[in-house]
Amino acid sequence: MSQRIVVDPITRIEGHLRVEVIIDDNGIVTDAYTGSTLWRGLETIAKGRDPRDVPLLMQRICGVCTFSHYKAGTIAVENALGITPPLNATLTRTLMSCALFMHDHPVHFYQLHALDFVDIVSALSADPFKAQDEAFKYTDFPYACGADHLKGVQAKVKAFVDKGNLGPFANAYYGHSTYHFTPEQNLIALSHYLECLRIQRVAAQMMAVFGAKQPHPQSLCVGGVTCVMDILNPVRLGEYMTKFQEVADFINRAYYADLVMAGKAYANEPSVLNDVGVANLWTHQEFQVSKNEFLFESGIIMNGDLSKVLDLDESKLTEEATHAWYKNDKALHPYDGEQEPNYTGFKDEKTINAQGEMVDTKVFDTKGKYSWIKAPRYDGKPLQVGPLANIVVNYAKGNKYVVPVVDKFLADTGLPLSAVLSTLGRTACRMIEAKVIADNGLMALNSLAENIKSGDTTTAAKYKIDKNKEYKGRYIGHVPRGALSHWTRIKNGVVENWQAVVPSTLNASPKDKDGIMGSYEACLIGLKVADPTRPLEIIRKIHSYDPCIACAVHVMDTKGNKLGNYKVSI
Repeated sequence: MSQRIVVDPITRIEGHLRVEVIIDDNGIVTDAYTGSTLWRGLETIAKGRDPRDVPLLMQRICGVCTFSHYKAGTIAVENALGITPPLNATLTRTLMSCALFMHDHPVHFYQLHALDFVDIVSALSADPFKAQDEAFKYTDFPYACGADHLKGVQAKVKAFVDKGNLGPFANAYYGHSTYHFTPEQNLIALSHYLECLRIQRVAAQMMAVFGAKQPHPQSLCVGGVTCVMDILNPVRLGEYMTKFQEVADFINRAYYADLVMAGKAYANEPSVLNDVGVANLWTHQEFQVSKNEFLFESGIIMNGDLSKVLDLDESKLTEEATHAWYKNDKALHPYDGEQEPNYTGFKDEKTINAQGEMVDTKVFDTKGKYSWIKAPRYDGKPLQVGPLANIVVNYAKGNKYVVPVVDKFLADTGLPLSAVLSTLGRTACRMIEAKVIADNGLMALNSLAENIKSGDTTTAAKYKIDKNKEYKGRYIGHVPRGALSHWTRIKNGVVENWQAVVPSTLNASPKDKDGIMGSYEACLIGLKVADPTRPLEIIRKIHSYDPCIACAVHVMDTKGNKLGNYKVSI
């Protein structure tokens, strides 16, 4: 007899995400549905506004990826108006992107995803001296892994236990059969979890050097950047470099080492292997580090065929809403996108709760609409975006910055290249992306300094908006969660339409009109859930995408009509 498992909300993500799966008598997932249950309205708010104001609004889509949308909105307007920013502005934006990625990826792994691999309770029984020796198996220079330091880590966490709870580590599925770290390995990762709380502050300060603050930096403008005094001040450039090096050290000695450790420990765990989800991978050029050089290149791989990397045809991008709570179900290009709401709610069904009791439950109307997230498609096919797509595409293209890091990681873990196309690989690729940036991002700082020394101090381009002319433009690029695009039409000097197609919309897509799944749903099919009351395997897979659901939803009823009621039981 089939059984429905409902995980709502998925925690340790940004936004509101619900996952429902159907499992058979053997605990195998036979169908899956992922949907967002809350929404934002930034695109509607953008209409009728001066396009130069909209980038500041766009970064409010999310409290995590603020700079991603700020830059995307700015470049979309520049593209529409035909503006080419000066090299100094472009390089400064790259340095701010470095700060964002080097903050986002470690925080995602340690604070959001690590507890899917790390059993904190087990770490309390570890031998600190054995853990100290264990750390040298994964790096020649372990980070925060001396026996005395590890004893202190255990004492901090034990203090939570003595108070009757585990504080930020509470309510996890400790002791689950799919945990594979030894107590000593768990203690190493726990030490780095706590260190990352400090490192993320340094990474935020990196962003603030040029952005004035983090989150929601404020130094971009259509045409360039406004942080002129910081760019021209050698002290500020040196401050950025020092903080960059501190974060890069953590990425190389802790983050990289822990993923090598995970690669070895989870090499034979079925729930994290052979589950690429959607095998159509898309990434876009990003991280300009000199006048003509980028760290990452663009491309699309279809059906997992690494022998062919295709160029993007922008005309083939669409979004449709057959199973999303919007009125127009048609597949529309982003320039013509619509988001008029059509909320149809949930349906009633009996399901089994965590205590094994049959209870009345509100569940997705899986034959109708069940998410505020649309279904983006490329030539009618779903895409996967993110670090996995970025690293695989660039590896297939022979990228000189990516290939050596991937080859070293595979050699250090003993994993085959095929293991990259999985939950474990997706998690590792996020680290590999961070390491490529940590190892090469300062090229942009050096290029900026050299350009200034040559006498070029320009930081913004001049332009004008002709109110009698219509414009359209877009940004397409790569951000921490994958390929992001913003599309705008400008008429009479104001925004006529604005659409953001974000990474989590692409990955968390509901089924389309043909019943084809997005990557979240697809990667769950065939998964064996060991204990339906403790679905760690489901959560681990979804977390590997680093969901940002606040970015992925877009609707607002400007007439104030009530779209739905929600009750939170405490």
